[in-house]
Amino acid sequence: MNLRNSNIQRLKQQDQVYDALVIGGGINGAVSAASLSAKGAKVALIDRGDFAGLTSSNSSNLAWGGIKYLESHEYLLVNNLCKSRNHLMRSYPSTVKEIRFLTTIAKGFRFPAWFVYLGTIFYWIIGRFFTQAPDYMSVKTIKEREPSINTDNAVGGFEYSDAYLFDNDARFVFNFVRSAMNHGCDAANYVESTEAVRKDGLWHIQARDTISGDTFSIKSKVLINACGPYVDHHNQLAEQKTEHRHLFSKGIHLIIDRVTEEDRILAFFASDGRLFFVIPMGNKTSVGTTDTQVDSPEVEVTEEDRSFVLDNINALLKLDKPIVEDDIIAERCGVRPLAQKGGDGVADWVKLSRKHAVDVNQQDQHLSIFGGKTTDCINVGDEIAGLVKDFGVELPFEDYKWYGEDDDAVKDKFYHQARLMNLDSYTVEGSSEPLTQRLWRRYGGNALELLEDIRQDTRQAERLMKDAEYLRCEIEHTARFEMVTKLEDFLRRRSKITQVVRNEDIIDAPGLKEACKIFFGDEWQAKLDEYKESL
Repeated sequence: MNLRNSNIQRLKQQDQVYDALVIGGGINGAVSAASLSAKGAKVALIDRGDFAGLTSSNSSNLAWGGIKYLESHEYLLVNNLCKSRNHLMRSYPSTVKEIRFLTTIAKGFRFPAWFVYLGTIFYWIIGRFFTQAPDYMSVKTIKEREPSINTDNAVGGFEYSDAYLFDNDARFVFNFVRSAMNHGCDAANYVESTEAVRKDGLWHIQARDTISGDTFSIKSKVLINACGPYVDHHNQLAEQKTEHRHLFSKGIHLIIDRVTEEDRILAFFASDGRLFFVIPMGNKTSVGTTDTQVDSPEVEVTEEDRSFVLDNINALLKLDKPIVEDDIIAERCGVRPLAQKGGDGVADWVKLSRKHAVDVNQQDQHLSIFGGKTTDCINVGDEIAGLVKDFGVELPFEDYKWYGEDDDAVKDKFYHQARLMNLDSYTVEGSSEPLTQRLWRRYGGNALELLEDIRQDTRQAERLMKDAEYLRCEIEHTARFEMVTKLEDFLRRRSKITQVVRNEDIIDAPGLKEACKIFFGDEWQAKLDEYKESL
C-alpha cells in the first residue's frame, strides 16, 4: 500500500493545484487521466471504491462495433464504433482480439435469416473489411460447425467477426490508470469526493480516505466528473446542471465451466427477444446477459435472473446434462449507464445506445461524461484532452501518443529474452495461454522486470496460489505497482481469479495467506478476515 499512501500524501499538499481532477476510475475516468497526464497536464484521479469497481468490471468483455444499432438505423454511430474498434485492435493487438460470433436465427424471428445476414455484410462493409467476412450457414452447417447448438427451432444462421478483451475488462481499465501514474498522475482508490465547490477560479474538493477516515482538500482548475452511474449524483453535489442524464440497464453474466470446444462467441435471441451470449473465458464460459431497466445503480443478481439465463442456455444448447445453479462458479452484475438527452427517464430506453456524451460547463470549467463503451475509450481520452485545452490548460505534449502497447522494439526484446530463458516451460498446467504471451499482454514492457526476477531466482516462477495462474513474481510486482488496497482488488479486478475459481476454493487455497502477507505486511490477517466477511 506504499504507492497509495505516497499518492495520498501528494493529494493532501495544500499548495498543490492540479490542472485537472478526475473523479471516477472506470474506463472514462481512466482514459481521461491517462490522456491528460501523458500530454503534460498535472492530473489527480480518485475513486470512492477501487478502480474499475462497478460497470467497468461487469461488462461482456466485448469491444464491438454495435451491430445491433443497425436495426435502429444509427448508421453514423455504427460507423464511428467500427472505426474505434479497428483502432483499438490495432493499438492493443495482444489484448483486443478478433473473434467470431455465430448467431442462430429461430423460426418466427422478426426478420428472415437471409435479411439479417445481409445486415452482417453491411456491417462488414461499414467496418472497412477489417475483419473476416461474414458467412451464411444452413441448419446443417450450424450442426457441423457447432454441434452444441440446439437447431431444432432454427431456420439458419451466420458467422461474423467483432472483437473482445482476451483478459478481463477491469484489468484493461487498470492499465490506463497505471499509464496515468507513469506519467505523473496522483491516483488513489478508496478516496471519496464529499463536497465540490467552485471559488476563486478553482475547484475545491473535500475528499475522504474511506480506509483511514482522514479528510483533506484537493484544488484543481478543471473538474472532470467520470463517476459512471453516479455522474448525476456528483453533479448534484457540485451544483451542475447538465443536458444529459442517465438511465440504467442491468446486465448479468453467469460463469460456468466451458461448454463448447471452439473459441467463438455464440449469440442468440433469447426467449423474450433479448440478445444472449455464450462467451469463451479461458477454460470457463460466461453466459448472459439480461437487459433490464432499473432505477438505481445498486443491483444484484436475482433468482429470476439466474432462472432466465439457465433456462435459455439449456434450451439453446444441446448439453450432456442441464446447467443448474450449482454449476455457477461466479456471477457478474452491473448497470450500463445510458445517456439520455433531456427527458424525464421515460424514454424508450431499449433504443438508447451506449454512445458517450460530454456536457461542458465552460464558465465553471467542469466536464461530465455520460454513457460510453470500452470500444470508444481512445476517442473519449482524446476528446477530454481537447476540451481541457479549450479551458485554457496548457498541454505541452499535446501530440503525444498516450495509448497503445509498447513498441515493437520493446516487445522483440521481451520475446527474445523469454525464448532464451525457455519461459514457456514455466506455464502453469491448465493455463489458457503460454506464459510469455500472458506476461506481455498483462504487463507490456514492465514484464522485462519479471523476467529478471525469474532469471535471478527461479522460485519467482512458482505458482503461489492453487488453481490460479499467477506467479510469485507477479504477486510481488502487483503489490509494488498496482495499488491493491483490499484483497478483492487483486482477486476480482487486477486478476480474474474470483471469476474462474469458486470462493470456497480461493479461501482454502495454499498460498493465499502468503499472498496477503506480500500485499499487506502486518495487516495481512485483518485484510484476509475482511475479505472472508464480504463473501
